[in-house]
Amino acid sequence: MDRDAAKQAAGQEAATLVRDGMTLGLGTGSTTAYALEAIGRRRKDEGLDVRGVPTSLGAERLARRHGIPLTTLDENPQLDLGIDGADEVDASLSLIKGGGGAHTREKVVATQCERFVVIVDPSKTVEQLGATHPLPVEVVPMAVTPVSQALADLGADPELRMAEAKDGPAVTDQGFWLVDAHFPDGIPDPEGINRTLNAQPGILDHGLFLNVATDAIVGHPDGDITRRTP
Repeated sequence: MDRDAAKQAAGQEAATLVRDGMTLGLGTGSTTAYALEAIGRRRKDEGLDVRGVPTSLGAERLARRHGIPLTTLDENPQLDLGIDGADEVDASLSLIKGGGGAHTREKVVATQCERFVVIVDPSKTVEQLGATHPLPVEVVPMAVTPVSQALADLGADPELRMAEAKDGPAVTDQGFWLVDAHFPDGIPDPEGINRTLNAQPGILDHGLFLNVATDAIVGHPDGDITRRTP
C-alpha cells in the first residue's frame, strides 16, 4: 500500500473543510503535514484568511513554512476546526495519539475545537484500541517507576521511550518523559483506563482521545477518501 498517497488524499480533503475567517487547530504528524501544505496553498491561491494554533514545535515550523498565520489559545480559546492525525482510530472514532509525543498539546487544542477531524490512512483503522500501537503516557521524570507500576497493574507492559537522536529518554516539548504502555490483547476498557490514568499522580496526560473526534477522513492509495462519523 502506498501510505504516502493515502495520507496525502486525507490531508488534502481535510483542507477543503477550511472556510474563510476560521481559526484552526493545527495537528502534528506526517498526515497533517499534507493538510497544512494544502491550506497554505489555498491561502496563496484564494486569499483565504485563516489562522491556526499549532500543537507542537514541528507544527509551528510547518505552518510558518506554508504561510499560515499563528495565534494562541490565550488570544483565541475557541477554535472552529481542528485537523490532526492518529495512531489508531476505531469505529466510534476513539483514538490513540502520541506516537510523535505531542498528544498533550494535541488534546488541549482538540477539546477547544467546535469540529475536530482526524485524518488517517487505512493502516490506522482498528477494531480495538491498543491492538497495533502502544498507548503513550507523558510522565513527570521522577514518577516513571510508580506510573509504570500502575500501568502494569492495568495489564500493560510499560516501556520508557528512548530518544532516537541522543542518549537517554525521549523528552517532550513540555520537558517530560514518555512511557509507552503496550497492551498485548488491546485495551479492554478504554473508558475505565482513561479514568484511572487521569487520576494517577505523575501523569501529565496520555494518548487516549475519547469522545473528541467529530468525524474522520480515511485516505486511500488511489486518491479516494472515506468519511466516518461516530
